[in-house]
Amino acid sequence: MTPGSSAAAGRPVVGVLALQGDVREHVAALESAGALAVPVRRPIELASVDGILLPGGESTTIGKLLAVFDLLEPLRAAVAAGLPAYGSCAGMILLADRVLDGRSDQPLVGGMDVVVRRNAFGRQVDSFEGVVEINGLGAGLDPGPMPAVFIRAPVVESVGADVEVLGRVCRNCEKPDPYGDGERVGRIVAIRQGNLLATAFHPELTGDRRMHRLFVGMVNQARQGAGR
Repeated sequence: MTPGSSAAAGRPVVGVLALQGDVREHVAALESAGALAVPVRRPIELASVDGILLPGGESTTIGKLLAVFDLLEPLRAAVAAGLPAYGSCAGMILLADRVLDGRSDQPLVGGMDVVVRRNAFGRQVDSFEGVVEINGLGAGLDPGPMPAVFIRAPVVESVGADVEVLGRVCRNCEKPDPYGDGERVGRIVAIRQGNLLATAFHPELTGDRRMHRLFVGMVNQARQGAGR
């Protein structure tokens, strides 16, 4: 993997997959977290970044676009080789090794030993704002409630032994399950496995930048480990 450009002046170069989704919002959030954020649409652009963020959108469409733009196999290879990657909403689905309620021909990047269910909270009209209880974000990042926007969101049904659960839909927050039925409370919506991070929600749509700071920190750790 070619390291990021030295033009970053010491900042990690983090790509945002720019085929669909909230690209500009993630770019702004990553920049505020200390990265040099760049859009990625071609393999040569992927080869120049220190980390990659896969934004929300429609996971099947994004997977097919990855193939059309000749990015699917290079991205799979890069993630397998240790490139830090963060998947938000549809990006979480793409990073999962197994997906429920997906299409049989749905392309996946894989890498995370999890089972993810698509559209777990319902269709577009069932999208909601809630609170996620965050744990285990590491030094310099405070745990605690995080505002979260869920749009046709997936959920993590099960995790492998090497996967750390970072967040669940909040049990005792100021904004509990908005429908009061408890079906959403306690569901796993934020995970980490090594250099891979994923959330079922859209942190780029709120002012809370903890997830983006966490990912930039992961990218920096990977750069240091590689001697860059």
